[in-house]
Amino acid sequence: MTTTRAIQAAAATRAGIGRREALSSIALVALAAPTLALPLIAQHAKQPVGGRIKQPIQPGQAAQPGEVHSHLIPRTFKVSLCEWSLHRAILGGTLDHLDFAKTAQEKFGIEAVEYVNTFFKDKGADAGYLDEMLKRSEDIGVRNVHLLCDGEGKLCDPSETLRIAAVENHYVWIDAAKTLRCRAIRVFLAGAGTREEQSDRAVQSLKKLAEFAAEREVGVLVENHGGLSSNAAWLAGVLNNVGGTSVGVLISCGSFRIDEANEYDRYKGIEELMPWARGVSAGTQDFNDAGDESTIDYRRALKTVSSAGYRGYVSVNYSGDRLSEPDGIVATRKMLEKYR
Repeated sequence: MTTTRAIQAAAATRAGIGRREALSSIALVALAAPTLALPLIAQHAKQPVGGRIKQPIQPGQAAQPGEVHSHLIPRTFKVSLCEWSLHRAILGGTLDHLDFAKTAQEKFGIEAVEYVNTFFKDKGADAGYLDEMLKRSEDIGVRNVHLLCDGEGKLCDPSETLRIAAVENHYVWIDAAKTLRCRAIRVFLAGAGTREEQSDRAVQSLKKLAEFAAEREVGVLVENHGGLSSNAAWLAGVLNNVGGTSVGVLISCGSFRIDEANEYDRYKGIEELMPWARGVSAGTQDFNDAGDESTIDYRRALKTVSSAGYRGYVSVNYSGDRLSEPDGIVATRKMLEKYR
C-alpha cells in the first residue's frame, strides 16, 4: 500500500467513512449540573455548565458554588488546532509529531492544540516521550487541550469482553492526557445492535471511563462520529443517562452522517447537544469565494454555539483535498475569526 493510498484513506474519514476504517489502512504505512467535588469538565472548560452564562456578580454578592460568571470568561469562543489537520505532513514524514505545537504557534498563530493518539500510538505509556511533548508545548506557551483516542476498540461492542477491553485500552491515554495536562480525552461510540442496546452499552462504558478519569482530573468527551453517535437525540439521551460533570460532548460540526442513507440535521443536532458541549470541532473540506466552508453554514452553526454561552475551544480541523493542509488551516481559522 502506498503513502498516497494511505492519505486517501485518511481523507476519506471526513467524507463519510469512519476514521477507524480509514486508519486501519494508514496503520500499515505507520508500521512501514455543576459541582465542586468533580471540577473536571466544568472547571477546565472555563464556561458555564449547560452552556448558560450567569450574570456578572454585583457588588457585595458572593458567587455560588460551581457558577461561572460572565465577567470571568471570554466574550467568545477560542481557537485551537486539531493535529488531524496535518495528518498528511505527519504521515508523510515532513512534520515530526513532536513539532506539532511549535508549528501551530509559529506557522498558524494558534496557541492551543488537540493531539491525535494515532501519531504517537506506541508512546502512550512512554513517560520520557510525553514529558518531551509537554516541555515543547509549555516552553513556548502553547496549551494542550484535548487528546483524541482512536483505534482502541468499540465502546458499544456487543461482546462484554471486547467492550471491557476497549474501555481499559483507553486508560493509558487518560494517563497520557493527565501528563500532558490536557483537559480531556475524545472518544468514539462504535458498536452494533439496537438503539437501546447500544445506548445501554455506551452508558456502561462511559461511566467506567469517567470513574477512572475522575481520579486523574481528566474529562471524557464523546465525539459524534458516525453511526448512532451522529444521531444527536440518541447521543443526548446517553449523556443524560451517564450524568455527572466528567463526561461531556465534543460537537463535530461536520459529522452528523449516521450512515450512507441517513444524515441528522446538523444545525438541530448542534443545538440539541450544546447543554453537554465541552468542545467543538470545525471540520472543513473546501471553501467558496467568500471564504466560507462550501457545505456547512458555519455562520449559523457558530451562532448557535455562541448563543448557548459556549466560550471554550473551537478546533480547526481541515481534511480537504483541493487546498494544501497549511492553506486549509489558514482558511478555516480565517472563517472562525470572521464569526467569533
